[in-house]
Amino acid sequence: MSNKFFSEIKKNFGFGCMRFPMKGEEVDLEELSKMVDCFIENGFNYFDTAKPYIGGRSEPALKAALVDRYPRDAYILVDKLTSSQFEKEEEILPLFELQLERCGVDYFDFYLMHSMNKAFFEKYKKCHAFEIAFDLKKQGKVKHVGMSFHDSAEVLEEILTTYPEVECVQLQFNYADYEDKAIQARRCYEVCEKHGKPVIVMEPVKGGALANLPEDARVPLDELGDGNSSASYAIRYAAGFDNIMMVLSGMSDMAQMEDNVKHMKDFKPLDEREMAAVNKVCEILKTYETVPCTACRYCVDGCPQNILIPDLFADYNITKSKLGGGGDWYYMIHTMQGGKASDCVKCGACEDICPQHLKIRDLLEDVAATFEKKEEK
Repeated sequence: MSNKFFSEIKKNFGFGCMRFPMKGEEVDLEELSKMVDCFIENGFNYFDTAKPYIGGRSEPALKAALVDRYPRDAYILVDKLTSSQFEKEEEILPLFELQLERCGVDYFDFYLMHSMNKAFFEKYKKCHAFEIAFDLKKQGKVKHVGMSFHDSAEVLEEILTTYPEVECVQLQFNYADYEDKAIQARRCYEVCEKHGKPVIVMEPVKGGALANLPEDARVPLDELGDGNSSASYAIRYAAGFDNIMMVLSGMSDMAQMEDNVKHMKDFKPLDEREMAAVNKVCEILKTYETVPCTACRYCVDGCPQNILIPDLFADYNITKSKLGGGGDWYYMIHTMQGGKASDCVKCGACEDICPQHLKIRDLLEDVAATFEKKEEK
């Protein structure tokens, strides 16, 4: 574990706060509090949130379940400066102070420039966002400044060269994306190594896709005979690289929490046999024509047609990945709550913000062809 720069971090496993347990439209604070207790009782202390998470519910829920119940030195709190939350330089500091208030703290242990890509980087430079964050560090309101990143290795190289003061980088990193040409997980990891920047892993189970594998893709892991979950192999895979400071998991129920802490409390990297099984899984997954959406839901808020894009992609994946029936049923449910795939007006707002660089407009045509042709009269 690359932890030498951040001694306050107890273990290399963190609680990602984008997928909390829910009761309808609200966070289930009772269940979340139990999960927080389990996490801390097992020796973990790293919590990662952002203002837009869960439609703005993540920060206040974390305040109620963590900050109001534990002393400040019991946890590491990470928050982010998100592009959609500001347009001008003068809006950044008031936003930061609001985030402190919403979380109920006087400082953040880490403050990350959120979801950096080429376009966002230009905006952040224009608004002097990095400089403001570095100044907040000098004031003691932030202990460490980093960034989360979704773009090419070349763009990452440019940012770290321009701002060498950045202390760490949060990357999407998992075995399915390691050699992916769009995500470029390996290449981005290598850029971080070159610049001496520890890596924080997000999406180690790829939005749940590597936790809920198709039946035939689970076979190599089942053949190991140890009864461990698919998610545990994915998380341990990511945590096993030398320059990994932290692996985040967005846990949404106690069962996920208990499974994850069991395998990460006394962390052991994958052995040769386990790594071979994971590589077999990866090869099987490459044969599927599924959409590699991680359900971050960044695309939903800006859709003028109210299309529940991640949900429709999930319905499509059920049909394409041999996960069993139900895709048609779920598509009907999700299009009752939002627009159909064919309602897309091709504005491209979703593609501009997609961390996976998906060609969403084209993919929605595939979704429409899969489900809506059955509705023709």
